[in-house]
Amino acid sequence: MIVGIDLGTTHSLIGCYDGQAPRLIPNALGEYLTPSAVSVDADGRLMVGRAAHERLLTHPGDSVATFKRWMGSQRETALGSRKYRPEELSALVLRALLDDARSHLGQEITEAVISVPAYFGDSQRKATRAAGELAGIKVERLINEPTAAALAYGLQERVDGSTFIVLDLGGGTFDVSILEVFDGVMQVHASAGDNRLGGEDFLDLLVDAFCRDQKLDPQKLSAQENGQLRLRMEALKRQLGQQDRAGLQIQLDGRACEWEIAEARFHELANPLLQRLRQPIERALRDARLAPDQLQEVVMVGGASRMPLFTRLVARMLGRLPLRHVNPDQAIALGACVAAGMKARDQSLEEVVMTDVCPYTLGVGTGRIDDGGRETTGHFSPIIERNATVPVSRAETFAPLHDNADHVLLEIYQGESPRVIHNVLLGTLRVPLPKGRTREQNNFEVRFTYDVNGVLQVEAHVLATGLKHELILEGNPGVLTQAEIRERLAQLEALKIHPREDQANLAVISRAERLYEDHLDLRPMLHDWLARFMGVLESQDRERIARHRGELARALDELEQRIDA
Repeated sequence: MIVGIDLGTTHSLIGCYDGQAPRLIPNALGEYLTPSAVSVDADGRLMVGRAAHERLLTHPGDSVATFKRWMGSQRETALGSRKYRPEELSALVLRALLDDARSHLGQEITEAVISVPAYFGDSQRKATRAAGELAGIKVERLINEPTAAALAYGLQERVDGSTFIVLDLGGGTFDVSILEVFDGVMQVHASAGDNRLGGEDFLDLLVDAFCRDQKLDPQKLSAQENGQLRLRMEALKRQLGQQDRAGLQIQLDGRACEWEIAEARFHELANPLLQRLRQPIERALRDARLAPDQLQEVVMVGGASRMPLFTRLVARMLGRLPLRHVNPDQAIALGACVAAGMKARDQSLEEVVMTDVCPYTLGVGTGRIDDGGRETTGHFSPIIERNATVPVSRAETFAPLHDNADHVLLEIYQGESPRVIHNVLLGTLRVPLPKGRTREQNNFEVRFTYDVNGVLQVEAHVLATGLKHELILEGNPGVLTQAEIRERLAQLEALKIHPREDQANLAVISRAERLYEDHLDLRPMLHDWLARFMGVLESQDRERIARHRGELARALDELEQRIDA
């Protein structure tokens, strides 16, 4: 069976197409949103999801989240006795989602469509595929998150010529895509975005303002205090979306702190981030050669898109209010499920062809000799411009810098800067040239071919000899090789991971322990609740455990509502 997965920065979701409609699958706690978090306990066992998220506050040194932002890099995180790459942490989240789906559906899952930010680069996309392999599934397709959101809204069923913009503001990334429906084809005209801009950055603004006003040094706060502050500030940020002012009371650094902020001040603080949000929207419109009034619909998805200041920015820029009838937290996952149904050729789905674009410009490094005979190197010469519809093939002709050159070393780059030093080196290709020729006689053609799976083929054709030299760029610096994937897969399979049923119980226990740690006055009651639940766990009666777990979760819900009121 094939499933659709939204592998998000803060939360991840899984679902399928059931023959009638996309359907999300709940986790062991009955929730659709599984936190993208991993933690390790004192026995070296791993926890994933809600239990790990709760431990970000109580055991910050043994827990990690927001690792989607590190995909495509070689960054490693120490948890317990070993270190994990972002692909491995993502694979653990994928495994948890797949376990939930197998338990719910009662059948094996071997393939998946996984959503990625439209502005993810080549190495980040390959890292996402590697995460799927490490989780034990074949990644049938990567679908851009805005395209998935469009499928969730059923925009592929609009009348021919409909053009719409999708804005995806998640916890860690911002994506913009402009799409058009025409003659059964949903074509992406332009994509833009910022892989380092999301709801977490707006949260950072509030935390920084609080610390300045309270004359607190965040570096001197404990990891638990910093975690508690961010948790409370997240609740305050949501309140600002519903009222003009919001405040909080919290015990930090040995003293009680009270703070209040007006929505107007939050808007002022957020102005630099809002300007960063404007840039990808304007770039996508420019690349698509469209004016805002030529758009038929505006779609906003991602949890952070709920912020009123973002909605107002979009309304001012585009002159219309966005569609809102699909839950912004679930839209991308629902769209991935539709894409999975299409991939499985579900008969209830009308065949829709989806085209995509190359999100970055691809080219080569070159040198130049000016009129004064001075030589400069490090220039970037584009071959495939960003937002070219894929699959795409483009060629340019080059010559060596000097006469009598016996070879050139062709450097392949990805990026938007005119200087290669600011772009990403993807690989190099040595091209032999016939000796004893002038530079004009040693011309060679370089052809780039980029396919829907993100594989770049580079071919250099030496015109004087007719010989061709080829490089297939399936890997990038920092991306795991197939041998490394096999090695790390074996290591992951040997890890001790709490069973799915244990994860649900651990999540409730971790939540109660977090509240116990934060609220001295509630400790006797919380200690009693925990002791009773531990006693129920000893019975090993699954039905009784599930019933008491639900009762404890509801009691904790009510308690947190009273605390926040």
